[in-house]
Amino acid sequence: MWTLSGFADEIDPELDVQLQTLATCGITHLELRGVWGKNVLALDDAEIERIATALTAVGVRVSAIGSPIGKIGILDDFAPHLAQFQRALDLAERLSTPYVRIFSFFIPPNDDPAAHRIEVLNRLEQLTRLASERGIVLAHENERHIYGDTPERCHDLLSTIDSPHLRAVWDPANFVLILAESARRPHTAGFALLRPYIAYVHVKDALASTGEIVPAGEGDGQIPETLAALQSDGFDGFFSLEPHLATGGTFGGFSGPTNFRHAADALTSLLRGQGIAWA
Repeated sequence: MWTLSGFADEIDPELDVQLQTLATCGITHLELRGVWGKNVLALDDAEIERIATALTAVGVRVSAIGSPIGKIGILDDFAPHLAQFQRALDLAERLSTPYVRIFSFFIPPNDDPAAHRIEVLNRLEQLTRLASERGIVLAHENERHIYGDTPERCHDLLSTIDSPHLRAVWDPANFVLILAESARRPHTAGFALLRPYIAYVHVKDALASTGEIVPAGEGDGQIPETLAALQSDGFDGFFSLEPHLATGGTFGGFSGPTNFRHAADALTSLLRGQGIAWA
């Protein structure tokens, strides 16, 4: 059975509003990216304890730490980032989630990504080794302007490192935006290539012609095709709503309670239409 989750900071900065809206959507997990206007890695221990207590009280669990790890330039100093990464691993352990979301570093504009491949791999190998020592799985999200933005470069990273502690997030909207220039669509262009590595799905859709982010099934992300393929091969994992229906940016997005519920309804309508059960 598939499990729904969501970036609850897209609902509201306040934790109580996040949890109330998740409850109205029937969602029992969240991907922890931010609370009270602070990124998850900026939350102190006391704040994390407040969150853990509140989640336990309402029966909500954390599907992943939605960290910004890997969202620095490939030429930036990596040492401070490693310290941040250790904090992300600590939070995953404290909040009992197996996943930490990561990225594969911004490539300077107009540079050939291939010129930075070795350094990207070196950094990801360090992150993966540290995660494996803690029993944590790194979920790499495809994102524009990082090394792993296309299906082919995502596959390069995942297949080269070849570790069960580095898996793929499938984000169809992000693929729409990067593949639009070549008139390719995500499922057709990359699903079969990346399926052996996909452990986690982010749910948002986009229009290739304008770049507008839209609810699942209303764009060019081929989400129905991907849902059908995952159902047929027995996928069992998280589908995390990241709607971006009001704003979206490099380090997050916002939807508001009404738009978030609309995004949840769009996804569950697709699932219901394909006879897919979820929790």
